[in-house]
Amino acid sequence: MSESNRRRSDRVQLTIPLRMKGLDEAGRPFEIPVHTTSLNRDGARIYSTRPLSPGQMVRLLNPLRHREAEFRVVGPVSPPVEHGGEWGVECGNPDANMWGINFPKQIEEGEAKALLECHMCHEVAVTQLSLVEVEVLETSGILSKPCRKCAANTPWGYPEKQLAMGAPPDEYAALPSAPAAVPPRRERREHRRVPLQLPVRIRDYHGGVEVTTAENVSKGGFCYISEKNYYVGEGMLTVCPYTASGQNIESSSVIVRAQLISGSARKNYGVRYRPTI
Repeated sequence: MSESNRRRSDRVQLTIPLRMKGLDEAGRPFEIPVHTTSLNRDGARIYSTRPLSPGQMVRLLNPLRHREAEFRVVGPVSPPVEHGGEWGVECGNPDANMWGINFPKQIEEGEAKALLECHMCHEVAVTQLSLVEVEVLETSGILSKPCRKCAANTPWGYPEKQLAMGAPPDEYAALPSAPAAVPPRRERREHRRVPLQLPVRIRDYHGGVEVTTAENVSKGGFCYISEKNYYVGEGMLTVCPYTASGQNIESSSVIVRAQLISGSARKNYGVRYRPTI
């Protein structure tokens, strides 16, 4: 597996509030709030209201974990807008474990994985799962898994308070021609987004089929990244989770968000399941 694939396999979409310190163009110190939009063991994508420059050094403070480290700004990862933009940053000392998350050295692309927390010692780790474990986790919310710190099998579930999940603010601002299809505000809050990465199959109405990996999921849908062109409002049939050697039930779904990832031909898509009649 190439290094680029390895970085993609352990990326987690999380919103973590941070403080950023640095020097501006005139050498004057500044400190502002920022937050991550996704992260891995080596760095993160952060949203900042202040423009940053490639090569610039900043210091990020994680108040949730009481940790801080120096980061190098790699460059913008989305076109800047009036109120800010997203930048890729790389940690100068990955061993500092800025996020307090145990990332595995390697998980094969397409394997199911989730961000879980040991309920005994509160270790947080990206964990590979079988599809049976995915089903148990979705129904009971708890799995028994080995914990390296406890040196025993312990109960694991989604992180309770250390990490705050965040959904793109425009995900449900879709389908203006069919407002009845947009969930009411109360339903949006009920569909909690969880850091579960599952193999999925996308089948459009033109015969195209794509097997990829969901970045995160909720009861109402999932997000995934693709080089293929889909359009907001486009209908499709999806399977999540997908297994090549089993029976798969397709769900009628619709694209509600399509965001170009700057510097690449890929887009981040948000998919919502259509309500069954």
